[in-house]
Amino acid sequence: MVFNKKISNIYAVTPNTFLNSALIKRVIIEHQISILQYRHKINDDNIKLKEAYALRLLCLEYNTLFIINDDINLAEKIHADGVHLGKDDDSIQQARQQLGDAAIIGMSCYDNIDLALQAQNQGASYVAFGALFDSNTKPNAPYCPFSLITKVKKILNIPIVGIGGIDLHNQQQAFDAGCDAVAMINTLFKKHH
Repeated sequence: MVFNKKISNIYAVTPNTFLNSALIKRVIIEHQISILQYRHKINDDNIKLKEAYALRLLCLEYNTLFIINDDINLAEKIHADGVHLGKDDDSIQQARQQLGDAAIIGMSCYDNIDLALQAQNQGASYVAFGALFDSNTKPNAPYCPFSLITKVKKILNIPIVGIGGIDLHNQQQAFDAGCDAVAMINTLFKKHH
């Protein structure tokens, strides 16, 4: 599988609000975002489709990988680069079947090494571990120590994304522990408001 950009550097996750294209465009340019995940917990499929389509075009323009959170059908509809699944979402096999061999499929593994190995065996493209720091977005997320990242880095062949409370000041700790990419929401989008 060939990706123009691999899973590396900053992995931006959109804030859970109505789309502000100008803000997201500015963040993509300013931080050379290599991956953008669309995450909007709203039950209006039309809004989601419109927002995702607008972001898809933006990502194509800046050669940024575009991932949809939790919604395989939406990812398929707008030809996103892939989908990110939580442990209760549709299975990796299902996503692979629907989106094809080239799709990027990520899986949240929290602080669970077995889940990560299972995801890799099922064909996941990357796994996400966290929370590495206190997170405002998910205050009750399980804590994942850096030592676990360092350990899992030795046994996995797929990239590791660190998530949870990561900002521009502490990101280096996550990379040093073995993360290939770091996911950020608040630190990227809050300061511009």
